[in-house]
Amino acid sequence: MKIAVVGCGAVGSFYGAKLCRDGHDVHFLLRSDYEAVRSKGVLIRSKQGEFSVRPKCAITPHDIGPSDLVLVALKTTANAELATLLPPLTIKRTAVITLQNGLGTEDQLGAVVAPEQVLGGLAFVCLNRVAPGVIHHLDHGTVVLGEHAREAYSRTREIAFIFNHARIKTEVTNDLARARWEKLVWNIPFNGLGVASAAGFDATFVGRIETEERQPCLTTDRLLADRGWTRLARDLMAEIIAIARALGHRVEDSQADVNIERTMTMGAYKPSTVVDFERGQPLELQSMFLEPLRVGREAGVWTPRLEALCAVLSKLDPKLPAPAA
Repeated sequence: MKIAVVGCGAVGSFYGAKLCRDGHDVHFLLRSDYEAVRSKGVLIRSKQGEFSVRPKCAITPHDIGPSDLVLVALKTTANAELATLLPPLTIKRTAVITLQNGLGTEDQLGAVVAPEQVLGGLAFVCLNRVAPGVIHHLDHGTVVLGEHAREAYSRTREIAFIFNHARIKTEVTNDLARARWEKLVWNIPFNGLGVASAAGFDATFVGRIETEERQPCLTTDRLLADRGWTRLARDLMAEIIAIARALGHRVEDSQADVNIERTMTMGAYKPSTVVDFERGQPLELQSMFLEPLRVGREAGVWTPRLEALCAVLSKLDPKLPAPAA
């Protein structure tokens, strides 16, 4: 397949590199990393085995042209660029998969290409980009793949087969919306609390900022090593599960235990929002935090922990106002 990767950070580079290693015609759309990847390729460092590949490199989507498959791994804060980036890469038969976090990403892609071209891929993976073209893979890597606003069919399974052949463990879901909420059960507490801890967020008094001085962000292992933070993480998980159920999605209480167990194997991991915060980059507040909060409010679900977390994160990112009381 001819595959275009849009957003070649940790996630896009990792999965794009695996597909390239499996023999596909993979094109990376690059900006700051263009020279490094063009000259040295992409290096994946992983306990599953280190490998490097040499994908084709491009600076503009016109340099790539129409593709069979487009992987979108941009930060959702850059989604305004999709209207410019996607049209040169897509024709009627092109499948477009978003590997982005949060809610609403499929709808945003469906406003640029035909909605029936859009799939969602939920990447349960623990990795970081540590240098241009260098990805450190710590743990996990499963992708849950589903169709936007419809059940899986032959195309979904064909793409899943291609991913699995490339040693990307891929599961197909008939309910992508439920799968998104299941991932939010992890994303919201561990991305959010990791950042909020830098502002003196008090795990025993939700929403309180004790100091204006920035503290080091807590990694996942340090959050789980503290009973107060772990309790707050579980409270947030319970609120997300309650919103999902209010919307009619069958998300089980056991999803919280599953996510705690997954996180215990990650070690001192910094989730993507923590990395963005430490680099002074915009946070993915809208898709990952504020949109779930808005949906929860509309569904009539009481979410005091999520409300407090969104207020703190909004104060840390001046580009977004704090949610209204």
